[in-house]
Amino acid sequence: MRARATLAACTVVAVALTVASLAMLSLLRANLRGTAEASARGQAGVVAKLAAGGRLGKLVPLGDGTDFVQVVDGKGQVVAASQNLTGRPALPQVPLPVMEVPGLKPFGIEARQQITSVVVKTPDGPVVIRTGVSLRAADDAVSTTALTLVVGCPLLLLTVALVTWRVTGRALRPVEAIRSEVAAIGEQELHRRVPVPRGEDEITRLARTMNGMLDRLDLAGRRQRQFIADASHELRSPIAVLRTQLEVALGHPDPQVRVELVEGALQDAERLQDLAADLLFLARLDAGPTGLPTAPVDLAELVRVAVRGRDGRRVAFTLDLDDDAVVPGHHLWLVRLVTNLLDNAERHARTAVHVTVRTDAGTAVLRVQNDGPALDAEDRERIFERFTRLDDARSRDDGGAGLGLPIARDIAHHHGGTLKVVDPAGHPGLAAGAEAVELAGGTEGAGGAEGTGGTEGATFEARLPAPGVPAQRSR
Repeated sequence: MRARATLAACTVVAVALTVASLAMLSLLRANLRGTAEASARGQAGVVAKLAAGGRLGKLVPLGDGTDFVQVVDGKGQVVAASQNLTGRPALPQVPLPVMEVPGLKPFGIEARQQITSVVVKTPDGPVVIRTGVSLRAADDAVSTTALTLVVGCPLLLLTVALVTWRVTGRALRPVEAIRSEVAAIGEQELHRRVPVPRGEDEITRLARTMNGMLDRLDLAGRRQRQFIADASHELRSPIAVLRTQLEVALGHPDPQVRVELVEGALQDAERLQDLAADLLFLARLDAGPTGLPTAPVDLAELVRVAVRGRDGRRVAFTLDLDDDAVVPGHHLWLVRLVTNLLDNAERHARTAVHVTVRTDAGTAVLRVQNDGPALDAEDRERIFERFTRLDDARSRDDGGAGLGLPIARDIAHHHGGTLKVVDPAGHPGLAAGAEAVELAGGTEGAGGAEGTGGTEGATFEARLPAPGVPAQRSR
């Protein structure tokens, strides 16, 4: 890049210098010849006046800058001449205004002349006045200028090349520093950052962009390592319990006890299977968007189907559904979102769960509220972290693995929506609570979410974009 920039600059300057030099030499030559021609015509004019008045003698005085004057009559005889051509026969007719006039050097006259011929009527008949002005000074000036350009232009071009090379190298030095630093960063050194040069130019913005990318990579790496550590820790306990149950069942003499132990082992195996399925689902979500289907999904119908399968349980479900809440998205993923929110609410509710689905200016809103224990304000964000379980949900049998809310939030974000804990005040069937808390990011939390701090119960709100839905309808 440095060499290409230098070559480009030199090429442009070389072309410009060549064109400028040729133009300057042409203008200089034309100007000097014009001056010589004006001098010759001026001398010819003076001699013409003398000839026209009959006052022209045999000897014609030379004006300043004129090399010779010769007056020839119609018969080709010399009737007057300057002193340096006295006694010399008539010069040959000049076809061109600038020519080599032979035979003038012995008389001390430069051969290369600017010739001017003027015809004048005299009392003795018409005569031709020929005047010549040497072009030596003009030629010397043009030659000197050309030599100066021949020597100076390459020097100027070399100077441009050196300056461009140094300036380009200085400008690209931060880029090389960024490149070398990035090349030296390994997978265990994502905490390192590239140097940010001073100023607000493109290289500075490039360095900041690179550091932003490294920040994201570092965060992703730390999240991945934390996820692996949490998953390993979460899997270790049920595997250990499962192994213990099987070992005891294998060596216990009582068949009834063995049956109970095997049944417990099956329950733990199911829990491990569910946990593995959740981990695989999270891995798919972490892989990024995979082109979600845009088929319409009836959110109200999803809630009806999910609640219908919970009939006869200890918790009573009440519904307030708007059938216009249709969103584009992945049907199975949205089923998972609704199921996880209902599971979380049912797990922590005392007696009732209230579910609301409505539309609000191009958005489908799903609210799930339970009347369980209060949730402290500092836990509102923590419940959406993976493998997080609050104190009242740490039971291995009832608390889950702490992945339900994280999965629900990731699904909402993948559909362009949000999942948050809201203030339930003003909504049917919901208890008053603290100020709404917006939860960011794509992480998921424990199945232990509870109400807003200082009040009973918790309300979770999922908002999903629903293009084309009508404005909010009162029910």
